[in-house]
Amino acid sequence: MLLRNSMWVILGVFIVEAFGITLVSRWIGGGYTLLLMALTSLLGVAIARFEGMKVLEDAKKQMSEGKVPGRTFIDGICVLLGGWLLIIPGFITDIIGFTLAFPLTRPLYRWLILMWIMKKMQNGRFTIYRR
Repeated sequence: MLLRNSMWVILGVFIVEAFGITLVSRWIGGGYTLLLMALTSLLGVAIARFEGMKVLEDAKKQMSEGKVPGRTFIDGICVLLGGWLLIIPGFITDIIGFTLAFPLTRPLYRWLILMWIMKKMQNGRFTIYRR
């Protein structure tokens, strides 16, 4: 079931990205579209790397103070997912990836992830394993 849903999501992303790339290439030309996609990917990877290092430093600081880096952990997930989306060629994934990696828009995704986790915990479908 999960594999089938994942395949539908990947197919949907591919179709939307192909439509977006075609639309942008009609506006600015094919060569400029490829250049723009390469530049956004490079810029996105640099932003994700910088933000990832910042999140890692925050987590280390919180752990050295004896605190659990819960919010920072979710920020790390957002930056990792954003960086992954920025590597995928296309404009829609770049927009979502930038908003995941950018600290001003990340709280929206953090809230959505926390709501998803809370829903899973209430349904009993979220398990925490301890050593």
